[in-house]
Amino acid sequence: MRYLEAMIIDRIENAALYGGLGQRIALALASVRAKRETGRYDLDGDKVYALVQQYETKPQSAGKWEAHRKYIDVQYVAAGIERIGWANIHRLKLSEPYDDSRDVAFYKGEGDFVTVPAGWFVILFPEDAHMPCTALDKPAPVTKVVVKVRVS
Repeated sequence: MRYLEAMIIDRIENAALYGGLGQRIALALASVRAKRETGRYDLDGDKVYALVQQYETKPQSAGKWEAHRKYIDVQYVAAGIERIGWANIHRLKLSEPYDDSRDVAFYKGEGDFVTVPAGWFVILFPEDAHMPCTALDKPAPVTKVVVKVRVS
């Protein structure tokens, strides 16, 4: 299946609009509002799993552009607010080669940033480099659910 090559951002109330992106994306969006402690939760084995995270946002200067090949990220801000950077990987320069065991490559360059408040989600595809966990003005606590959705 071929997926989009651009980040999606929306309110969780509109999650049903994205069911056409596939059953795994629909499962990811349906599961993000479940109340869970921090940790990993398998939703469909290694095909779809959720990571519940609590952290403090950081200055943009401390962030790194990252992208994945095996998994699509569905990131839902459950509490707090953060900025997430986005750039197509072809607009950036590779700074750390792809690590298959961690499913991540790191990049350098410039991109765009969006503000993601509580109750909003983003969907990031393999072409989408992203810089998550970025502070608006100053570091602040965030609770986020990141659902990893296997591409194939």
